[in-house]
Amino acid sequence: MSTTTSPWKSTILLPVFAPAVIVSLLLVIGTISNPELAGRAFAATLAWITETFGWFYMLAVALFLIFIVVVAISPWGRIKLGPDHAEPQYSFPAWFAMLFSAGYGIALLFFGVAEPVLHYASPPAGAAETVDAAKQAMQIAFFHWGFHIWAIYGLVGLVLAYFSFRHGLPLSIRSALYPLIGERIYGPIGHAVDVFAILGTLFGIATTLGLSVAQINAGLNYLWPQIPVNVNVQIIAIAVITGLALISVVAGLDKGVKNLSILNMVLAVFLMLFVFSVGPSILILETFLQNTGSYLNNIVERTFNLQAYSRSDWIGNWTLFIFGWTIAWAPFVGLFIAKISRGRTIRQFVFGVMFVPTMFTFLWFSIFGDTALHLIMNEGYTALIGEVQGDTAIALFKLYERLPLTSIVSFITVILIITFFVTSSDSGSLVVDSLASGGALVTPAWQRAFWAILEGALASVLLLAGGLSALQTMTIASALPFSIIMLVAAVGMWRALTIEGHRQTSLEYAMQSGRHSGSGGPLNWKKRLASMVHFAERQQVVDFVEGTVMDSLKQVSQGLQEKGWPASVSHDPELCRAWLEVTRPEELDFLYEIRLRDYARPSFAYPEMDRSPEGDVHYYRAEVFLRRGGQSYDVFGYDEHELIGDVLDQFEKYLHFRHISPGTLPWNMAEHDELLQTAPQETPPAGTQG
Repeated sequence: MSTTTSPWKSTILLPVFAPAVIVSLLLVIGTISNPELAGRAFAATLAWITETFGWFYMLAVALFLIFIVVVAISPWGRIKLGPDHAEPQYSFPAWFAMLFSAGYGIALLFFGVAEPVLHYASPPAGAAETVDAAKQAMQIAFFHWGFHIWAIYGLVGLVLAYFSFRHGLPLSIRSALYPLIGERIYGPIGHAVDVFAILGTLFGIATTLGLSVAQINAGLNYLWPQIPVNVNVQIIAIAVITGLALISVVAGLDKGVKNLSILNMVLAVFLMLFVFSVGPSILILETFLQNTGSYLNNIVERTFNLQAYSRSDWIGNWTLFIFGWTIAWAPFVGLFIAKISRGRTIRQFVFGVMFVPTMFTFLWFSIFGDTALHLIMNEGYTALIGEVQGDTAIALFKLYERLPLTSIVSFITVILIITFFVTSSDSGSLVVDSLASGGALVTPAWQRAFWAILEGALASVLLLAGGLSALQTMTIASALPFSIIMLVAAVGMWRALTIEGHRQTSLEYAMQSGRHSGSGGPLNWKKRLASMVHFAERQQVVDFVEGTVMDSLKQVSQGLQEKGWPASVSHDPELCRAWLEVTRPEELDFLYEIRLRDYARPSFAYPEMDRSPEGDVHYYRAEVFLRRGGQSYDVFGYDEHELIGDVLDQFEKYLHFRHISPGTLPWNMAEHDELLQTAPQETPPAGTQG
């Protein structure tokens, strides 16, 4: 597929793009033609799905959480999302800001006050407006926005990042099925998976935009009462803010989304600190600890609680809606998180995606939710209950009425909602456009703009068709097929990680003898010592690669060919690298590569000499790279016998890996190796190539 940077040339994958657009347009046309009929159809669909498949949603989310935790704490957690030598592209603060803004920043603003108040006034079990109801309200809020939500996002992001950056498959949902169906991901099955992912993303974003404009409308009405609260104002808000999103989406990931995400976090933290400082600070800290403990203590019971013995609409209106909304958003958020997570280990990824945002969320609900409950229970602000029940979107602004600087904080909140809105729209457009292009990382601006406009149109027509209930229906409905895809993807990743484990076992089993053995005995210790303290010049390494390395690889290649193994040797003089490759049909290829790399000379190299004031003096190494990435050891100074021994050591590990994993390797990953991963054509990282 094309990855052109042309401003007009399309990267669209028509078998994915066309069905997604057609279904979306049919929904828009049908809703506009008869909003009342569409509203009734949405309501009937929602009731049927929650009654029939509620158990499946809850079970699926529980399995997502178990899977991602088990993978993180297992030895697989050390595996990098990329080649072994990859480093994270973004700092942790920038990474967290982007994943959080794309994740559910809008949801916290919308539900941070409203959900605890509504559960306090109408709990699913027990008496309303009591201390027990307050405890239950906060535990439910923690459950709805805690580990389960981020396990859903994290599973999709982890699967995509692993297969794309580790094995060079397209950054697309279809890649998760590669271990199970192989090359068929590029056919109708893969197209269908990406179509479902696009539709789920579109409806998930439409739900978010609908919630956002409802709260923006409430905030504008609160600040300027002459602005009415109605659908027309909300649709105008969608149009205006979609225009702002177009500007950001054209700017791209680093210039647009990253900067907006950091702004979002700054404003969100400011609001948290403000409410914490003027609210019941000690109570907030106490409830934060207590509610976190209660959440952890009851997480298993709540995970599997479907209210099977007390049938009500509560589960469908709350838990299933929130989980369904999250699953619908998972292709978008997961793919977006994957795009910004290259170079992190699986354990770092899971910790960053689950633990940190969850703790931030718990603190957010403790600050806003417990402050609201404190005002109701201890300061007589019972009117807040009726106001929130009448209009959920106004909850946060009504809380500000009892705090100082009401107008200023309300205005900042409206700005934050808008920036979250824009961030969700533009990052969602980037992701959907990538899916519709078969996983292309670089797409023309007009395609991204198209999806941003379509998202705004969907949100508008769904508001016309029945507001939040229509948004809920489409979200939960679109989540049903994708939850099945996620379960299949988890199975595929488990199979791929099992293969990865076989590789690690083979590395531990095989003995490395080439470097430390000469002609039947230990390598001369003086030669070893000389190589340890020698810092080679560039030309010395170039001559070594072009001479000793090439001669050694050619000898090994000839020996393999005589034994019936298809081996070849290649040399890239421009980048100073040479490699031996063994390729067999339907099997994982063997790659042994030596490439020149440069480093700043360490201070202990010549302690009696001053370091150059104009910059570090560099030295050069001839490092070994395999299919899985750099091995971080230098072979400069080896003679042909030693170098051939090292190649054979690595080949022996490869053969052992193939021996202990017969029949478990369903694909030839070499056919899909990403250029920036370990393939010989890779351009080295900046500062590592002479």
